[in-house]
Amino acid sequence: MAVPISVTNPDLLRHSTELFMDSGFAPLCQRMGAMVAFRRFEDFTRNFDEVISCFANVPREIPLFRKACAPLYSEEENKSLREEPIHILNVAIQYADHLEDEELVPIFRTFVQSKKNILVEYGLRRITFLIAQEKEFPKFFTFRARDEFAEDRIYRHLEPALAFQLELSRMRSFDLTAVPCANHKMHLYLGAAKVKEGAEVTDHRFFIRAIIRHSDLITKEASFEYLQNEGERLLLEAMDELEVAFNNTSVRTDCNHIFLNFVPTVIMDPFKIEESVRSMVMRYGSRLWKLRVLQAEVKINIRQTTAGSAVPIRLFITNESGYYLDISLYKEVTDPRSGNIMFHSFGNKQGPQHGMLINTPYVTKDLLQAKRFQAQSLGTTYVYDFPEMFRQALLKLWGSADKYPKDILTYTELVLDPQGQLVEMNRLPGGNEVGMVAFKMRFKTREYPEGRDAIVISNDITFRIGSFGLEEDLLYLRASEMARAEGIPKIYLAANSGACISLAEEIKHMFQVAWVDPGDPHKGFKYLYLTPQDYTRISSLNSVHCKHIEEEGESRYVITDIIGKDRGLGVENLKGSGMIAGESSLAYEEIVTISLVTCRALGIGAYLVRLGQRVIQVENSHIILTGASALNKVLGREVYTSNNQLGGVQIMHYNGVSHVTVPDDFEGVYTILEWLSYMPKDNRSPVPITTPSDPIDREIGFFPSRAPYDPRWLLAGRPHPTLKGSWQSGFFDHGSFQEIMAPWAQTVVTGRARLGGIPVGVIAVETRTVEVVVPADPANLDSEAKIIQQAGQVWFPDSAYKTAQAINDFNRERLPLIIFANWRGFSGGMKGKVPGTRRASSWWKITTTLSVGRREGSV
Repeated sequence: MAVPISVTNPDLLRHSTELFMDSGFAPLCQRMGAMVAFRRFEDFTRNFDEVISCFANVPREIPLFRKACAPLYSEEENKSLREEPIHILNVAIQYADHLEDEELVPIFRTFVQSKKNILVEYGLRRITFLIAQEKEFPKFFTFRARDEFAEDRIYRHLEPALAFQLELSRMRSFDLTAVPCANHKMHLYLGAAKVKEGAEVTDHRFFIRAIIRHSDLITKEASFEYLQNEGERLLLEAMDELEVAFNNTSVRTDCNHIFLNFVPTVIMDPFKIEESVRSMVMRYGSRLWKLRVLQAEVKINIRQTTAGSAVPIRLFITNESGYYLDISLYKEVTDPRSGNIMFHSFGNKQGPQHGMLINTPYVTKDLLQAKRFQAQSLGTTYVYDFPEMFRQALLKLWGSADKYPKDILTYTELVLDPQGQLVEMNRLPGGNEVGMVAFKMRFKTREYPEGRDAIVISNDITFRIGSFGLEEDLLYLRASEMARAEGIPKIYLAANSGACISLAEEIKHMFQVAWVDPGDPHKGFKYLYLTPQDYTRISSLNSVHCKHIEEEGESRYVITDIIGKDRGLGVENLKGSGMIAGESSLAYEEIVTISLVTCRALGIGAYLVRLGQRVIQVENSHIILTGASALNKVLGREVYTSNNQLGGVQIMHYNGVSHVTVPDDFEGVYTILEWLSYMPKDNRSPVPITTPSDPIDREIGFFPSRAPYDPRWLLAGRPHPTLKGSWQSGFFDHGSFQEIMAPWAQTVVTGRARLGGIPVGVIAVETRTVEVVVPADPANLDSEAKIIQQAGQVWFPDSAYKTAQAINDFNRERLPLIIFANWRGFSGGMKGKVPGTRRASSWWKITTTLSVGRREGSV
């Protein structure tokens, strides 16, 4: 019932009773609701008694709620329904003296608490205050009987009768806390997964939800334009609110979720929405990933034709791994047997929600997602996500979806058996018991549509931070040996912390200290010891060697050696490190070896990467032997502020260790597959020859001039300098040249290319003068950055070493070599010889590598 602004009706109680007594208007149940409006809150308080009198006691003759709903509820539930208040009161206020929530809430709360007994007596289930705002959506404040008439913060600024549109019940697996939003159209909640009492909550996530209200759209053009513009605007607003909350919360959130409900009916093709959403997500993908938004959901009422009926369509978007965007379309259908509304896949693709009820709660984070979040927080990819990443990179390489084979990637995991030998196994992700995982993969590429094999070895950084223990070393060794035995490429995905040096946890909390002066620990200690009781308890484990003494009137067991009950705690791991370093050196000589450094490569991890030679480094990673903090302790002062100063891309790419840098792991995997496309499938096969993209008998468009020029134009071509929109071809097939080691030793240009579809290694000469920047050494206060000029067409020690390195790599890849020789000679001055005899020795190394080459070459 609606009550006018002026509530002056003395017969209100009598009328409400007569309304129920009228047999022609008898309701099925006794629930009542009232909507009242006042200019100011004070007007409502003065008329409160008249308003509450609407909810009169209903005569016993009227059918009860329990009778109307008898088939739906048990007797026990009927009892609770009789006892539960059922009436609702909505109070609209036209003008408010205060518009800030912090000022309005105490006013409403104080009033409601003062009237709590009356509200209970009259059976009020909830009371909601609506504050009108000029040119804005109203504010809502709801107080419920179940909360002793405290405000239901979850429903603030949400009309309770329309709250179902936000589908809050789907978040019932989480304890929700409403987060204030500057934009009242946005409803933001911080969810904490419900756990057993006393257990730690590890799953926190943000849920941001919005309802889009608008009149129905009657044309396809208007529908699409509105949906695209309004959807993008709401996405940006949601990200803005998330960004504020993301940076102001005390807990780390993951799997954050966006839900948008478009209430108006639109006329369009649902698949067109999918295309629009995909392009929108790709446009803002980096920001969404930074905010850890891994899931989103859009609900839209769609008519495919103007005469058709509206069908609720759901669009689910997930991006849990960070590189693969999965979009699933569903329509809501009613099960004719149960009457339940369920998700039903729309189109040929059957999504994971198919057949589930639409009120299915969001699942909490499982162990796999927890590990994935741990790896992603460290700046890398979870080890078991790499196979799917290779699959997506292969799809990108193939290009057109109608050309690539169905089983474009197949793989099995390589696991050690009890005898320390490799066996192939298919097991669930996360089943590894060591910090190293190996796969044998078969890629179907354009060069080898029947498939080519490779061994992929990766650290699991979520297992003891990716450190190398005895088991990890053995798995790496066996996998590399398998690659050598079969002559197939070995790919190493490095994300590690060096050799494992652990503690004997069983001793850690037992040992006692014999101080030189118990009153002054700064004077040091004489020895560590165990009490007789602790020694008796630990002696059977053989984890410690002790010497028995009597001192200060008590029996002590002085610790002489700590062995530990577990294998692989100490320096024995260094023996394993030496073993796999030797294996990596052998592998480089016999097969193709490629390393991708993601996150970090420390100690033995850095050695393995360097011994494999062909290195791809992700921009946020570092390759170091010793960390910045350890070096600072040795130097006695804070010299280095981060590990990137020691081994970031600005160091390793410019000294030739890293051949290529990439922005993320996916681009790194894509680059691996691009490199492999130039190389034979094993060390017994010829190079893969493909159909050339350019005619074999074409003329070369670019002709070198006497003036200095970019040698890359000669190799790869360039946009035509005079004919806009056309290409001036180079020596090699268009788009096939890929440079390596670009910023290091720039007087030489190296890379791989194709000539008539045949892969070749390329070495060319820079004719222009280049600048070499030598950074200052932070450890030397007297050092400063230097810029050194290097003349073109001259072999300096670094460029000579780069030449030899490239020849070595191409030789082991079995690539024909083409050298565009344009040198004036070696730099013969003292400056090129004294600072680094290793680099100076590269002059004769070039001759050596050419003389032992196993493939044809042209100069």
